[in-house]
Amino acid sequence: MGNFYYIPKKRWLMIQICRNDREKVYEAIRTGKIDAAEMSFPNLIDDIILTMNRRGLTDLLTYALTDKRRDNSHIPFDILLCLAVTAKLKCKTSLTDVPFAVTEAELLAELGWNIWDNERDVNEGLFSESVMRKLLAKYKSEEWVCFYNDYVQKYLMKELDIQPCIHILDCTKVLVNLDNENYENSSVVKIDGETMRGYKLGVLRGVLDDSGIVEEVVFGTLKTHDMEQCREMLKNTSCFHENDILINDRGFLSREMTNYLKTVRKVDTYIPAKENMIIYQDAVKLATTSGKWQKHPNPKRKEQEIQLVTELGPLWESDEPEKDVPINACVVHDKKTDNYFVFMTTDTSRTARQIINTYELRPEIEEDFRQMKDFWKLEDFKSTKYNYITYHIIMTLVGYLYFQIYKNLDEGKKYSGKSLPIVVKNYKETRPKTVIIYVGQYFGIFPFLEFLQFYAECTLEVRRLLDPILAKV
Repeated sequence: MGNFYYIPKKRWLMIQICRNDREKVYEAIRTGKIDAAEMSFPNLIDDIILTMNRRGLTDLLTYALTDKRRDNSHIPFDILLCLAVTAKLKCKTSLTDVPFAVTEAELLAELGWNIWDNERDVNEGLFSESVMRKLLAKYKSEEWVCFYNDYVQKYLMKELDIQPCIHILDCTKVLVNLDNENYENSSVVKIDGETMRGYKLGVLRGVLDDSGIVEEVVFGTLKTHDMEQCREMLKNTSCFHENDILINDRGFLSREMTNYLKTVRKVDTYIPAKENMIIYQDAVKLATTSGKWQKHPNPKRKEQEIQLVTELGPLWESDEPEKDVPINACVVHDKKTDNYFVFMTTDTSRTARQIINTYELRPEIEEDFRQMKDFWKLEDFKSTKYNYITYHIIMTLVGYLYFQIYKNLDEGKKYSGKSLPIVVKNYKETRPKTVIIYVGQYFGIFPFLEFLQFYAECTLEVRRLLDPILAKV
């Protein structure tokens, strides 16, 4: 039985959810009774979702988020979430894009559903935009954040047996129109003389072979200090395990947290010192006095030299100095500019070379932020409501997560080190074209060559329905 939806400025549609049943469709073809047919062309994004689905990851989305719907529940919840993620992978930011985010035949077959309407225009999508708006209205911002964190930590990482031992922590500004006061819970700050409006996203990133995954996020006001925003996450995250490494930037300088991570969480911190800190000044003095410089291990930094300086803990004190853990540092000297940089760590077993090699993983999270903002439209909000803004960010993060995972799997290793726009531009079809045929409440997927074979055997009436398919080839 179908469901009616009104599409503004268009027409009344009879949209019917169809189930995949190739045998029923084939039987209808033989008897000369079909409703419609569409050509399907493989594409990269659907390949990614197809891979995630085959690994059981899309089904797990519903494990992390409770279905709160009392109406419109005829549409499976997992389909709604899967479409929402697919839309973000395709860089579609509007809710109007969600209903028709998936159109590729093999993926539709794997998911086990499809649609057709009374005028055979599949491009109208599975449901109206209002379905998604009603869904979003049932969830608070915090629920979307919890959904992401639970999905990644409780389900996805366990399913893929992923347990990163190196983590990168950072915050990024999520900016909106300064003059628009309607953005809920937004705040205005002045940084380096520039006034801006927006939010702050804190991200814990786990390092993988090729790239990494966003393991946990916090979302809130732009006014909150980086450490304050992420403090509870650092104390309670399930992503940390004994002997793990956490790489921070200067925004997370806290002797108390450094002590806590080392003594309670058993996690070693890597963090740069500020020039106005005593530990920075004394570390530079000790290094220049010793003069035991080594070549920087990064060939791109030929003008720099490094040196290990030890037993610096007393130079950076907390309110309880007796609880302060030992600290060593790698001092970096840029011979061209004569500038010095001090990278501290609580892992006192590491050499200068090991310290700097570890810390130089940190720019990877900055590249994540750049790609998500420049290519994935992270800041392209179609609503000023706080829960919608959070939904958009979270679903974009899930899409980005799938892309990062894909590049670490056999199916996507050929795209290692490449951004999504580059990959999409150079994508070449590896799977054949297929045809989707609709019969009543069912649909079937047929390889194009098989389609040609039974086309020749069809009645004239059925051929007339199938002729437009041949015209698309």
